[in-house]
Amino acid sequence: MPIVQLNDVPKESFPNGATYQTIVGDDDRSTPVRVGIQISPPGYSTGTHSHPYMEVVSVLEGEGEAWVEGEDGTIRIGPGTTLVLPPNVKHGFRVTGDKPMKTHGVHASPTRIVDRDPERND
Repeated sequence: MPIVQLNDVPKESFPNGATYQTIVGDDDRSTPVRVGIQISPPGYSTGTHSHPYMEVVSVLEGEGEAWVEGEDGTIRIGPGTTLVLPPNVKHGFRVTGDKPMKTHGVHASPTRIVDRDPERND
């Protein structure tokens, strides 16, 4: 596997101002996982969603709150927090601080698949 320099990875725009950089993975599905860095502006929300595979998200910078199906209420998240999300479990996060939140995410799939919850628009 080659060495990847984050500064060399293009940024993809997400809705509502977030950006995503795919560090590992490509459209050819050449790797068994997808790894990326997301930077989300203050007030940003992922909305409630799930994935048909495990996802692991670590907060590197910023503050927010997360929700996970089966857990009561919201959970405060910040640097040092890692969310380990089983397949098909609805979840999401929002940035609550006044600075962007930077997260490192690992999708246990060669493609990033997001199943939105039509009943919730967090």
